[in-house]
Amino acid sequence: MTSTSSTAIAEIGIGPVQVSAFANMAQLLSYIIRDDGSVYAGSAIAINPEKILTALENPQVLAVIQQADLRYADGIGVVKVMQKRLQRPVERIPGCELWQALMVRAAEYRVPVYLVGAKPEVLTQTRDKLQQLGVPVVGATDGYFKDEAQLLQAIKASGARFVSVAMGSPKQELLIQRIRAVHPDCFYMGVGGTYDVFTGNVKRAPALWCKLNLEWAYRLLAQPSRIGRQLRLFRYLWWVLIGKI
Repeated sequence: MTSTSSTAIAEIGIGPVQVSAFANMAQLLSYIIRDDGSVYAGSAIAINPEKILTALENPQVLAVIQQADLRYADGIGVVKVMQKRLQRPVERIPGCELWQALMVRAAEYRVPVYLVGAKPEVLTQTRDKLQQLGVPVVGATDGYFKDEAQLLQAIKASGARFVSVAMGSPKQELLIQRIRAVHPDCFYMGVGGTYDVFTGNVKRAPALWCKLNLEWAYRLLAQPSRIGRQLRLFRYLWWVLIGKI
């Protein structure tokens, strides 16, 4: 069911991180789950300015990012740099929207999906909602599992071709590396709090804010304690301007 893609995707270096320059979400969707139903064997990680800054400061985080096969632009600060350097359009691809669109595609092409992470009740809601949409969910394990070896065996035995892990970075990416070692013929995606958003347990920014690339501002207004994280973006902007990244 898995095959390699014949279409090479350009990568742009932003600091130490190579980011895949997908023109838009549609291109990435068809790259992961192709029109013939085959699935890209590898993993994807969302890249935003905060992750690039952290990668510059923390070699372990950089190593986790470099382990991913696809690093897509989920941050307007990353998109703007890529557009300038490529001199062509590059679209921001929010991880939450990408996962939901991939689930629609998984239903269409009957791609078996395994869910990992989140609280038990949120995971159950996610699984039930996906099954109602026609997604073939072949297994689900919440984020409070005790026996990792048992989880790895369950995923391998399930025949999953798409595994999404909702445990936050870098924990989810490190787990993905360990699962891939025993079940490589599969696509893996770390999705953070996506299950909570998908089930309505956490409210996402209104559509207009997202369209205007102001989702960060909405989150800041809703959670003022994020101000320290947002101020780091000025450092990112300055480093871009002086050519450090």
